Amino acid sequence: MAKELAIDTRGLTKQFDRHIAVNDIDLQVAAGEICGLIGPNGAGKTTLLRMLASAEEPTTGEIYINGCRLLRDRSNRTLKQHIGFLPDDFPLYDDLTVWDYLDYFARLYNLRQPRRRERIYAVLELVQLTNKRNSLISTLSRGMKQRLSLGRTIIHEPLLLLLDEPVSGLDPIARSQFREIIKAVQQAGMTVVISSHVLSDLAELCTWVGIMELGYLVESAPLQELYKRLGKQQIFMATLGDLAALTSELKNFPWLESWEILPETQQVCAHFSGSREDAANLLRSLVNANIPLTEFHCTQENLETIFLKMGHKQAS
Repeated sequence: MAKELAIDTRGLTKQFDRHIAVNDIDLQVAAGEICGLIGPNGAGKTTLLRMLASAEEPTTGEIYINGCRLLRDRSNRTLKQHIGFLPDDFPLYDDLTVWDYLDYFARLYNLRQPRRRERIYAVLELVQLTNKRNSLISTLSRGMKQRLSLGRTIIHEPLLLLLDEPVSGLDPIARSQFREIIKAVQQAGMTVVISSHVLSDLAELCTWVGIMELGYLVESAPLQELYKRLGKQQIFMATLGDLAALTSELKNFPWLESWEILPETQQVCAHFSGSREDAANLLRSLVNANIPLTEFHCTQENLETIFLKMGHKQAS
């Protein structure tokens, strides 16, 4: 049975004067997915997120959130309350405490006591700031401030969470903490759309990926399907013996498409189109041929490599 669509856009276009920022995008994201939006600066990611958040009016096209059409007028108040949007430049109020900041936004969403207090405690625990609830925001680290911003965005329990470059400028530990929170948010039933230039984070986090280029959505697919379709498998091998003997043996295997010797490590990197059983047979054959292997492992091209290859194709 197909999942309900959390997002369904039809011919979505945004034009600023003569510049088309988002061009005729049909994007479908199923409920419960974590969708990563990737693309170079100027690709249209922020404009797309702003339209999905009802912060920007489309020039043409339609947006449906959980099956209901999203409009910028006052007819969508209930629907808009199901959306949480964290832009990349949302201000914090340094003279407030963490608790007062969350309480302020909870009041804006008409959360009443005792539900408001319960929700603030739950959000503080989720974003790992319970012990900072009475601290001034000005005293928080950058990572804590970003987690607090996320807490403000989910205080009203939205069904759809839109995040624009949320890990920008964070160190690896802070990014790891943020990823874990996003996973918990998804498990709580939210659909998440997140844009980021840190593709390793998206690869670890996302179930679905959309790739944007010059306002177009050039790819939109489950991450594993994208790997299978666009990401080549590779086998890295190293030997104590002569590299020529190793490469000579490789010529006997039709599912090794090509290979190269990496000069820095003297490894052989082979592009591989076979199955796991084929890889096992290759290893067995090399051992039987008395090739003194010191390394043999299979990898798959990562999201960053796929993205860069697609960028070269678009440019050529």
